[in-house]
Amino acid sequence: MQNWRCMHPFLAFAWAFALSVTVAANAQNGKQPPCFEILTHRMDVDVDGAPNAYGPPGKQTLDILLDAHYLNRADKEIVGYLIDEHNRPILQGTKDPFPGYYISQTAFTDIENQNEWDPRRYVDARNINYVVRGDVARRRGVRVGDFVSVYSKRTRKGVFAIVGDTGNPTGDEGSLHLLQDLGYPFHDGKNDSVEKPEIVIRFYPNSNPKHQFFFTQAELDEAATKLGLSRDFSAAPRTNR
Repeated sequence: MQNWRCMHPFLAFAWAFALSVTVAANAQNGKQPPCFEILTHRMDVDVDGAPNAYGPPGKQTLDILLDAHYLNRADKEIVGYLIDEHNRPILQGTKDPFPGYYISQTAFTDIENQNEWDPRRYVDARNINYVVRGDVARRRGVRVGDFVSVYSKRTRKGVFAIVGDTGNPTGDEGSLHLLQDLGYPFHDGKNDSVEKPEIVIRFYPNSNPKHQFFFTQAELDEAATKLGLSRDFSAAPRTNR
C-alpha cells in the first residue's frame, strides 16, 4: 500500500530533477521540499555494511550467510559481502574493525574512500539509519544516498535516514540502527522483523546530490535538519497492535 500525500505521481520525476536546486531555498524559507510517502508491507532488518555482519562459520555475526544472497536465495549471487574472482569471501585485515570477518558492502559508499576492501567505506547498519531502495522508489527518481524520514505507526516515532542500500525490489528493509531508533527491541538480522504494514517512508528525491556520507547518526540528523526536512508524521493514524 502506498501513500502519495506529499506529491502527485505524475509530478515525481519533474520534482526530483528540480530538487537539487530548490532544496537549499526551501530550508531557508521553511518550506517542505518535494517528497512522497510509501507504507511498507513489512520491514526486515538489514545489517549490510556492519563490519560484523557476516563471517566464517563459528564467528558471532549479525546475520546468517544465506541472507547475504540476493533475495535470500542460495542459488542467487552474493550481494551482502565482497568476494574475489573465485567466489571466495574477502576477509578483513588485522587493522580492520573485525579481523577475519567478511567485508559487508552497501550500495551507498563514501566517495572519499576508494578502497573497496575497507569496511569503513560502507554504511554501517549498526550506527546509521538507512532504508533499502525498492522498485517503486527507484522509478520515482530516488537515488542511493537520498534523505528520507521514517515513521512507525506502532511506536509513534519518526526519524531521519538515508537510502543506504539496494537489492530488494520491495524496499521492505531497513538498517538495524533504524529499527532500533524507531523503538523496536531488535538485536540482529537473523530473526527480527516488523511483520505488519506499519512503517512509513517519506522519500526526498535527489536530496543528496553531493553524496554526503555519514559516520554517525548525529551528523545525518544535522544535515537533514539544515535542509529543512521533516520527521513529523503527526497526521498519520495509529496502527492497531
